[in-house]
Amino acid sequence: MDLSRFQACGLADIHDKVLAGERLDIDDGARLFACPDFLAVAALAHHVRVRLHGDKTFYVLNRHINYTNICANDCLFCAFSRKEGQDGAFLLDHAAILDRIAAYRQDRVREIHIVGGCHPELRLEYFTDLLRLISARFPDVAIKGFTMVEIGHFAQLEGLSTREVLLRLQDAGLAMIPGGGAEIFAPEVRRRICPNKITGEEWLRIAEEAHGLGVKSNATMLFGHIETVADRLDHLDRLRRVQDRTGGFVCFIPLPFQTAHSRLKLETERAGGLDELKTIAVSRLMLDNIPHIKAYWVMLTTKLAQVALHFGADDLDGTVVEEKIGHMAGASSEQELTRRDLEAMIRGCGFTPVQRDALFNPLANGPNA
Repeated sequence: MDLSRFQACGLADIHDKVLAGERLDIDDGARLFACPDFLAVAALAHHVRVRLHGDKTFYVLNRHINYTNICANDCLFCAFSRKEGQDGAFLLDHAAILDRIAAYRQDRVREIHIVGGCHPELRLEYFTDLLRLISARFPDVAIKGFTMVEIGHFAQLEGLSTREVLLRLQDAGLAMIPGGGAEIFAPEVRRRICPNKITGEEWLRIAEEAHGLGVKSNATMLFGHIETVADRLDHLDRLRRVQDRTGGFVCFIPLPFQTAHSRLKLETERAGGLDELKTIAVSRLMLDNIPHIKAYWVMLTTKLAQVALHFGADDLDGTVVEEKIGHMAGASSEQELTRRDLEAMIRGCGFTPVQRDALFNPLANGPNA
């Protein structure tokens, strides 16, 4: 990398830290966000991405299941949730979920991703029975399910500790936890956009508890709404500190806020694609201890997700098949990608596609892999 470019935009010392593999501090992150030369920031993030993963870009053959959108939390930003009996509300029974999984087996699905609303009456038995049914019928599929928010909700409904809930889910077949529900950890922002949801501190506590039990997870950040750059950096720093202790976060997913159908009305226009790309790049640079950064094509669109592979991201998620949360909020991306689509997207950007499992273990890329 040409040092003069980084000198010209005031990032020479950050450039030196990145090349030396040194940790960036929050002030460094603020300067990266403020830098007008977004391609200089991209170059630094790409350097780290290549150092970690070379030209590999990962994807998974997966199937999303949103079991219900009936939710007690009523988050201001959410266009997915409904009250029971409200138009558009749904709750899938076990048979319907199993049918959805069985209907999409052409590519030998490796991961079932299960998340939903915090249903006010759905008991833990529904979920443990579901996990056992899936594991029995599809023994080669890893189940990644239930956000820290859902786990906290299950514990409250049952009068159990979150640790006991995690143990019961783990015993029933839970392999991994997705990263949703983190939103922004800043208390004041959380009070405004999701006041009924568990706190950021609780989210992090449950994540650390899961990691201690050997259940790894992803982590997310919802950005581009009323949060500040300082809030984003605080969020990243809190994740980084938990990761220092547990090593349990596998992947970080920056999620751009979808405005189309949200009740959260913004006072200023969203910054758009460049802000999304810069946030991905800064995330790669700040999260030096989380191995993977996902360009989640559902929320970014496929085209911007491809660009994000040059801004520090190394994973495109997967086939997905049926995603409701982002699309009900206004995401304009496809509902499903095929394995061929994903590999063509990756090769088209100059990278080598690598099929993975839920925990990012590379898999053979043969026709029945």
